[in-house]
Amino acid sequence: MAKNAGGVLLPVSAEPGKGDGEAALLKGSAMTRRGAVAALSYMSCSVLLVMFNKAALSSYKFPCANVITLLQMVCSTCLLYVLRRLKIISFTNSEPSVPSDSLFFVPFRILLRTSPLSLAYLLYMLASMESVRGVNVPMYTTLRRTTVAFTMTMEYFLAKQKHTPPIIGSVALIVFGAFIAGARDLSFDARGYAIVFVANITTAVYLATINRIGKSSGLNSFGLMWCNGLVCGPAVLFLTYIQGDLKKTIEFPYLYSPGFQVVLLFSCILAFLLNYTIFWNTILNSALTQSMCGNLKDFFTVGLGWVLFGGLPFDLLNVIGQGLGFVGSGMYAYCKIKGK
Repeated sequence: MAKNAGGVLLPVSAEPGKGDGEAALLKGSAMTRRGAVAALSYMSCSVLLVMFNKAALSSYKFPCANVITLLQMVCSTCLLYVLRRLKIISFTNSEPSVPSDSLFFVPFRILLRTSPLSLAYLLYMLASMESVRGVNVPMYTTLRRTTVAFTMTMEYFLAKQKHTPPIIGSVALIVFGAFIAGARDLSFDARGYAIVFVANITTAVYLATINRIGKSSGLNSFGLMWCNGLVCGPAVLFLTYIQGDLKKTIEFPYLYSPGFQVVLLFSCILAFLLNYTIFWNTILNSALTQSMCGNLKDFFTVGLGWVLFGGLPFDLLNVIGQGLGFVGSGMYAYCKIKGK
């Protein structure tokens, strides 16, 4: 825990001593109370962030998703800098090994050590954006929900983590439900399939890298987010510049609209909270649990999105597939809670 000036404890990643015991738990073991809070926090932030991003991109028709990502990253990094400068938070699980007036707040060797995580995040972000652009929504949703299978595979190869038969069965049910849900709209597109599966692989690598580097770097969730921002921020800025998104943003007619600015503000705040809860949830639980939470929150996202934005046609196969995915997610949650 990190303590602010008022004595309020801020949840970070696993503390020395405590975290080691939790990290040593098998992936079929019971989820702790802190792990459950982290999972619920992630799902809440994720659903709300999708709603605000949907409002910016659809309701206001803002054409530059990369600029929103850049703003979120800049705001997150600046907020972390201020909180660390004021000594409200720490970036490490133990006492910092560098002075508080250091430029990076973390040793340069740690920054280099976490660079694979930052690279995985950058690839995950770019591949995800391109996958949305290259395929239709039903196929995108269907294929992206198979990320849990890729994550399970990556956990095995990167961390030699094995899962119990009930866990494997719940993942298989989610994947099967995903294909049932999109069966009516699923049309073969070699390029589209390839891009989405690349996005699935980069997502799985990113989550597995968080789980591995996050527990060995000595940094807490805030520290990992800080290193991510330092490495990825300049790359995203360069990308938006060469694509001409910065010019499009300046010419955007609703740029100075109070409503649009409020939407962007909440989007940046929620993005900060989402990134924090992703690290927190993945470190306390596992990369597979993080992927499962992503599937579970899809049901709330679809429901809330239908109420706020409409445009969701009724389809029996889609309902059956979504139901199977919900049952699979419920099975996984039950196994984790009961330790089976």
